[in-house]
Amino acid sequence: MPDHIRSSRFITGVAWAVLLLGLWLWGQRSGGLRLGIASPTTGDIAAVGRPPEVRLPPALHPMGGALPQRVDLPELGIQAPVVARGLDDHGAVDPPPYDRPGDVGWYAGGVRPGAAGTAVLVGHVDTETRPAVFYKLSAVKPGGTVRVIRDDGKVAEFTVDDVQVLGRDDFDARQAYGPRQQGRAELRLITCGGDFDRASGSYTANVVVSAYLTGTGL
Repeated sequence: MPDHIRSSRFITGVAWAVLLLGLWLWGQRSGGLRLGIASPTTGDIAAVGRPPEVRLPPALHPMGGALPQRVDLPELGIQAPVVARGLDDHGAVDPPPYDRPGDVGWYAGGVRPGAAGTAVLVGHVDTETRPAVFYKLSAVKPGGTVRVIRDDGKVAEFTVDDVQVLGRDDFDARQAYGPRQQGRAELRLITCGGDFDRASGSYTANVVVSAYLTGTGL
């Protein structure tokens, strides 16, 4: 592997570890993925929270816990397997492996999707050569649907209520991972966004999509 690619991966990996270490520390109290395309993530301009005219459905009572197997975002054409991820030797959450850019990682030390609390899914935005699973994530709109297929045969259906682009320099773990409403089953989908900084080999921000449970299916 060329030295500049190896160095870039190390720097970006450190940034991702810091981001997810914030998640881990937040969990105790209550990503950098390798991203090679040097351009803003698709849809960042549209990721501005929730327009006031968007009407959202009521929250559904949380489901029992079950393991996630697949995540679908039908409006974006995303269907991806979910893999459990734990903490690495430094106490941060491991992202999906670099050679599996189509996978979505679930923080298995936290909440299971559909259960009360905030479940967290993370994924690559791109690789050195092509878009990855969450390349279009910042284009999702409030009111959009996220479906998580679980190992109990049920589907947890979430409605997107907020999309934010949070800068790395002022990243707030409480804002990103804390529950929006106590008692709800919530979901966060996270990838990198903003501009790609060639000097540091990492993106300047994170796209954070917030959703909450509004339905179930089989």
